[in-house]
Amino acid sequence: MSNPTIPVWEHLQKQITWDQLSFLHNKNILDFGSGRGLTADHFAEDNQVTAIEPSTDMLKDRVTDHTYTQLEGSLSILKTLPSESFDAILCHNVLEYAPEERPRIVQEFVRLLKPDGILSILKHNRAGRIMQMAVLLNQFDHANALLDGNCGQSAKFGAISYYEDNDLLAWAPSLTIETTLGMRTFWDLQQNQDIQSDPGWQQNMLDLESRVSTIPAFQAVAFFHHLLLRKN
Repeated sequence: MSNPTIPVWEHLQKQITWDQLSFLHNKNILDFGSGRGLTADHFAEDNQVTAIEPSTDMLKDRVTDHTYTQLEGSLSILKTLPSESFDAILCHNVLEYAPEERPRIVQEFVRLLKPDGILSILKHNRAGRIMQMAVLLNQFDHANALLDGNCGQSAKFGAISYYEDNDLLAWAPSLTIETTLGMRTFWDLQQNQDIQSDPGWQQNMLDLESRVSTIPAFQAVAFFHHLLLRKN
């Protein structure tokens, strides 16, 4: 992936996520909360992809190097799609911003997945955010507020309502967490902003992040968790 129009952190995060989903070929995929369509476009190279995004502004700059179906909307659009029509559903950095609807969204995912289908959830990990606030940004009040269970804040999307990995199973008991992967364990603590544009640094960071993504001690403090769940 080489896209100079996105920041380094997004470039790295998408590269890691796509590598972790590299087994998806010739599948029918739903990308829910698709943003500018970078992930939908990537997987549309050799998959049939349907993307759903609620933000009109995001859709104005949509990436369309490959052909995929783009729908505008959210939960109401999910409900119009036929049951058991997708091999895999991707939902990356979405559920934190829909705390009231997320149980129903996940239940819709289960309805839409084919038997044995895969759900890919990329989510914030509270402990990793606390580490970033304390170590990199010296925002101790924010770190303590997160430790007390309060929401975080995204400059772009608003309040981050954290949830636990196992909450997904409470909302949809027919799901099983098959794989948990840590992400952004190290680079969110990197204070040297200039070095992050160096391709050599990026590759070294990608390699190291990949190595520790399956190690529980590093997962515990990763900024994000990537969960692969299977429909029973």
